[in-house]
Amino acid sequence: QVQLVESGGGLVQPGGSLRLSCAASGDTLDYYWIGWFRQAPGKEREGVSRIKVSDGRIYYAATVKGRFTISRDNAKNTVYLQMNDLKPEDTAVYYCAAAEAFLGYSDYPQLADFGSWGQGTQVTVSS
Repeated sequence: QVQLVESGGGLVQPGGSLRLSCAASGDTLDYYWIGWFRQAPGKEREGVSRIKVSDGRIYYAATVKGRFTISRDNAKNTVYLQMNDLKPEDTAVYYCAAAEAFLGYSDYPQLADFGSWGQGTQVTVSS
């Protein structure tokens, strides 16, 4: 079972940038989809982006497309989320999660398909 640890969150002004990291141990990320999710107070957890590490297939939520970029470093067994032009509505706890890639998904894994989760990192966008 893969273990995930997020880092890189913090306080940033609107229009600023942050890069989140999701470092994996216990297994190679080549066998997984890695997703970034976020949860704001009083709201449901929502998907932000997903990457199939083995072939680089990527999906973004409409709310972040063009501002966020997901990427992977296979040598470091790490997935990143570069977040630019941050807005106050991006404020949330951000989580990375893993879904086994060998399972069939229609387009990409849904929230319930992700079985391994990190502890989360807080991102606050405020002036």
